[in-house]
Amino acid sequence: MERTVELAVEALPERLAATPGLARWGHALDAEWLLEVGSEEWLLTVQDGRILAVRRGPFVMPRFSLALRIEPRALQHFLQPEPAAGWHDLLALRRLGALRVEGDTHLFFAHLLWFKGVFALLREAPPAPAAPPRPPAFGTVTEEPIRGRYLRMDIDGRPHRVYVEEAGPAGGGGIPLLLLHTAGSDGRQWRDLLNDPDITARFRCIAFDMPWHGKSSPPAGWQEERYQLTTAGYTGLVMTMARALGLDRPIVMGCSIGGRIVLDLAAEHAAALRGVIGLQGSAFTGRYYDLSVLHHPHIHGGEVCGALVSGLIAPTAPEAGKWETLWHYMQGGPGVFRGDLHFYAEEGDLRPKLARIDTTRCPVTLLTGEYDYSCRPADTLATAAAIPGAKTVIMQDLGHFPMSEDFARLKPHLLPALEAMAGLTTPPRGAA
Repeated sequence: MERTVELAVEALPERLAATPGLARWGHALDAEWLLEVGSEEWLLTVQDGRILAVRRGPFVMPRFSLALRIEPRALQHFLQPEPAAGWHDLLALRRLGALRVEGDTHLFFAHLLWFKGVFALLREAPPAPAAPPRPPAFGTVTEEPIRGRYLRMDIDGRPHRVYVEEAGPAGGGGIPLLLLHTAGSDGRQWRDLLNDPDITARFRCIAFDMPWHGKSSPPAGWQEERYQLTTAGYTGLVMTMARALGLDRPIVMGCSIGGRIVLDLAAEHAAALRGVIGLQGSAFTGRYYDLSVLHHPHIHGGEVCGALVSGLIAPTAPEAGKWETLWHYMQGGPGVFRGDLHFYAEEGDLRPKLARIDTTRCPVTLLTGEYDYSCRPADTLATAAAIPGAKTVIMQDLGHFPMSEDFARLKPHLLPALEAMAGLTTPPRGAA
């Protein structure tokens, strides 16, 4: 073990005390935490999120509340000033099998943002960049060109009240672009796209909050049921919304679960669509962590949802974009994120449908950020390889939420895909 790591662990109490922003995430955390890196061990006494003592091993049968065991090679990658994709986050290391969590795992997930922050204190930080210039204060009130409204409508035979936001050409019209948010969040993720004049000048951009999400309430009687998203229900919802909004062959673009369902839409409803774009899209992901922590009586639902997805955001993302993305996750209803992941991680395996997608009828473009360890670049590339004619881009310096974490980096990849599909003014015939 390098001496610098040893010193960094022993200096954690002081470094944590000098980082007051971490205190809120460690509130009420009392634990004896065993940290094991290869053959080296430390016991850290934690009280209300403060590290009171650090004792170095070896220990004989140590008593601990929680143990984190990390491979030295993985820690070396993690501690780089700019860690490579896949080595940049604790849960990414856990998916690789390089980090094991033992003991009271609920303590770990209940205070996940705290543990992530403490591990970040071990990292030798790069020189701080120059502070960006402060934006001028708003001298007058300005109005964004986004119009919000509610639709009262039946979905799957039940009355719903669905919130919709829209922006498009000043004179009306435009090629319809239907936008699907990620699991556990809502349509606010598309705020930068809806404010982008290069896109809204030609496209009628529409983002809606799925029922149970954002400003769209669950249907009456929700208190007697458990929310679970399914492939059939999700595809039916999208097509119901397209009909309700009177959209003529829209382009459908979704991210994460939305990036998955566009594949089902392309397979089942090609004639009704101009094309589909999947951000962070793949046909299958699988379940790689315990979903029960997302809806647990001993774990704050909003905080754990935000903490779980925090490492899916690229470390290069602007702080404002990162934390606004996480704020949306922290506001989700109880069990909703978990219910969305029923589709994403369990039921919604679309690999058998890929052979049915005809890109001469419904073009498919998949755009995936390199830092996404949920829908990994390899997952997207494997999906695209099974769809003849599908276009794929692996985007540098982006993660799982490109439209909300860093729209400026997404836009150069997105515009060509939109422009190509916009040129299909009639249903395409023959080869692409």
